[in-house]
Amino acid sequence: MKQIVIIPTYNEKENIEKMIRAVRALDIDFHILVIDDGSPDGTAAIVKNLQNEFADSLFIVERQGKQGLGTAYITGFKWSVEHQYDFIFEMDADFSHNPNDLPRLYKACAENGADLAIGSRYCNGISVINWPIGRVIMSYYASMYVRMVLGMKVYDTTAGFKCYRRKVLETIDFSRIKMRGYGFQIEMKYNAYKLGFKIEEVPIIFIDRTEGTSKMSSGIFGEAFWGVIKLKFRTIKPVKS
Repeated sequence: MKQIVIIPTYNEKENIEKMIRAVRALDIDFHILVIDDGSPDGTAAIVKNLQNEFADSLFIVERQGKQGLGTAYITGFKWSVEHQYDFIFEMDADFSHNPNDLPRLYKACAENGADLAIGSRYCNGISVINWPIGRVIMSYYASMYVRMVLGMKVYDTTAGFKCYRRKVLETIDFSRIKMRGYGFQIEMKYNAYKLGFKIEEVPIIFIDRTEGTSKMSSGIFGEAFWGVIKLKFRTIKPVKS
């Protein structure tokens, strides 16, 4: 079995080396693919320097300009499927996702039979640290809104800490994925749900970043709000073989 963690980056020089070392120190052999959107702070240079140390397990794709979270992950998904990875993970570079939880997501898929495992902030109460209360409320009720509109039985619909079996990403038609910000996370889960894949939520504790700058904006929330309504009326079909 081969497993890879996709980490999108934009100006993450404070975090990226620590994250790479933390993932590579785990007992499971997780490879890492960094998708960097032209970070002006030198994030990509740090990764390329570390490739001397992790030559067979650390990879980078450099893109020109800030193209968005969704397109970064789709780029990573296509690369990972092409390179025949069995389990493909998403996570942030800023340690809001604890790398020590990666084996728990892996177990949900590799041992429990899930096709998509979600690191969930809300499946066991609310497990968020260092967020302002307003942001916690907004995030929690955003997930509730998505469940009501789409009928998807997932508590943390906007979660970005996930593990996919390769067959899920081979089945989803990326050309029909329209949202590019955090709404992308909702759209990918909904596609997996409508295509009949088994989804399991794994409770995690989410800790807001302590270094670097958040990429959240009001436009991201607006895209997700209206995008969910459009998604409700869209036909979900598997990719054409």
